Parts: sequence; structure tokens; C-alpha cells
Amino acid sequence: MRIAIAGGTGIVGRHAADAVRAEGHQAVVLSRSRGVDLLTGEGLDAALEGVHAVIDVANVATLKANEAIEFFTTATGNLLAGAAAAEVAHVVLLSIVGVDRIPYDYYAGKLAQEKVVERSRTPWTIQRATQFHEFAAQMFESARIGPLHIAPRARTQPIAAAEVGTRLAALASGTAQARARDLAGPREESLSDMIRAYGRASGHRGWIPSLSVPTKQMAGMRAGLALPGPDALRGEQTFAEWLAARD
Repeated sequence: MRIAIAGGTGIVGRHAADAVRAEGHQAVVLSRSRGVDLLTGEGLDAALEGVHAVIDVANVATLKANEAIEFFTTATGNLLAGAAAAEVAHVVLLSIVGVDRIPYDYYAGKLAQEKVVERSRTPWTIQRATQFHEFAAQMFESARIGPLHIAPRARTQPIAAAEVGTRLAALASGTAQARARDLAGPREESLSDMIRAYGRASGHRGWIPSLSVPTKQMAGMRAGLALPGPDALRGEQTFAEWLAARD
């Protein structure tokens, strides 16, 4: 079976591609480095020839709602049009737990993307997942006041990106489920504790103060709006285990 992965070189995409291959299928990576541009559609039709299913984990680095909406609706719209023309049997989209509960600009783009998929003629599955363990590393690098690293307070239930990739590969080779059960890590964690632990493991010895950052995303996460419900699927690797296993 040929399974295409849009964004197959990213944090989750590379794990999804590995999981597809581990299941004995052929992984077709859709990325600009492979000659496929989702925003223009260049190279897409040729890449989707003979593809049975598509996993969409393409991403954009922006915190602006209009840019996120434009990217996700355009890229996924082109991907779905190409999938329909190629008679792809199943499209799987990765989204975020709480995307419809937290009024955050980037989430507005992901929510708009979900709606594009829900209108698709191709059978679809939307898999929402919680933040990845890598979120701590991203926040350690980006959350700063001048040279000082800070640790925003938030509630999260992080999951290993590799486990998300495995789940997406399994979904893609099966039948469409519409909204699948949410996917989360094995236990709730404190984001500020995660950031400080990552900083220490990376050799940082400076003070990393814990703060309640007044952004919409962090406020929503402090309120528990990014946490999964009781019926969510649970991963196995904890954040501490992920941190200890890093190269």
C-alpha cells in the first residue's frame, strides 16, 4: 500500500513515515524538498499517483490567525483536491486537543483546516492529539524575557511524537473514522516543570522562573482546556522517559 505523508520530514511526519514503512507499506513523503509544494499544488498530482491514503501533518511556523488560516486551508484544500483526483481512499488529518476550546490564533488555523477536511469528498479521519514532549524544548527556546529563559505555567498531558506517528500510520491503513478518539500522553504534567527539566538536561544552569504568561494559549492551558477527556487513548512514554532517552 502506498501512503503519502504531507509534512513527512517534520517532528511527527518522519515518525509517521517510519511507522508506515514498519507496517510494510510504501511511504511517499510530500514536502518541498521532495518537489511537492502544497500551497501551489506543484508536483502534487504526480506524487499522489497510486496512493491509497494520505496523512496530513504539514505545518507552518506562525502565531497570526490570518496566516495560519490561509496556510492550512490552502495547503489542505490542494491536498484534498489532489486526493480526490487520484481517487485516494482515505485522508487522515492530525489536529490538536482543545483546538475548539482555546481562542488562540494558531488554533484558529487548525480549526479552519478541520472544517475543510470535514467537507471533503474523500473519506476522512481527524485525529486530535495533545502537545508533544518536544513542546518543552520549543518553549525553552522561545519563552524568554531578554536573555532569561522563563517557564510558563500550564497543564498539559504530553505524548511522544513517535507514538502519534504510529497511530496515524495505523489509521491511514484502515477505514475512515471521521472524528477519532483523542490521543494523549499517559499522565498530566506541569509545563513549567517540563521546561525546567529540559533546560537542566540541556546543560542550562541559570534560573528559570515559573510565570503565568497572559497569552490566550497559556491561559487556556492553565484552565485545563488542552487536556483530554476520560475516553481518550493514552500513550505509554512519559516525559521523563522521553527526556532520558534523548540522544
